[in-house]
Amino acid sequence: MITFKSDRDIAKMRRAGRVVADILNLMRDMVRPGIDTLTLDEAAENLVLREGAKPAFKGYKTSWASIPFPGTICASINEEVVHGIPSRERVLEEGDIISIDTGASLEGFFGDAACTFAVGEISEERERLLALTHESLRSGVAAVKPGATLGDIGHAVENVVIPAGYGLVRDYAGHGIGRRMHEAPQVPNFGKPGSGITVKPRMTFCVEPMVMTGAEEVKTRPDGWTVVTRDGSDAAHFEYSLLVTDDGVEILTPWE
Repeated sequence: MITFKSDRDIAKMRRAGRVVADILNLMRDMVRPGIDTLTLDEAAENLVLREGAKPAFKGYKTSWASIPFPGTICASINEEVVHGIPSRERVLEEGDIISIDTGASLEGFFGDAACTFAVGEISEERERLLALTHESLRSGVAAVKPGATLGDIGHAVENVVIPAGYGLVRDYAGHGIGRRMHEAPQVPNFGKPGSGITVKPRMTFCVEPMVMTGAEEVKTRPDGWTVVTRDGSDAAHFEYSLLVTDDGVEILTPWE
């Protein structure tokens, strides 16, 4: 069931979203060659706790993984699409790209966002991947307004990615957010204009394109969490939590 948020709910979601944005800005400052992803995770958790919030991902359980997710952030490097587990052994190298997805709960409401960062100097191909994925997110956000449909939003994302010759991750999608991190509706990154649920004011949901340079197939590693491109091609991931306003959209996790 889709929930519509009150003024009080929205104020709390803004505060939770600000914490999430602060995490990603901290990660941007910390990402560099030689740092391990567990160090990033520890810094993110410390920030969350200082703000009186709780990490949304840590301890998250699913039916497909045998263990709850152990980190405050998902740290996904190069061919890893999403849900990469932070580890002391995963040390970033010059030229890598790392997608960091994170969430926080505060006063009973959630924020969720993701960004892909360059590690030092990266190749032109990786620069294009990051720029295009970011552009597809902006295109999706621009399509959000009262009276639009989820198909309009998905089409706006897809229309940036596919003509450029890149692949879309279709097995994962954006989602509603509020008192739970994952609520209705599902928000795919592809669609037919005019199709799907009509967007209305006070709806809150995430748009999160995941784009790869190769074929549109993914697989999950034996750890039960880390999703990678099946052909080993690079992937990028950008995400905002959004509020539909009376005349457009507000970004609740403004990390840039």
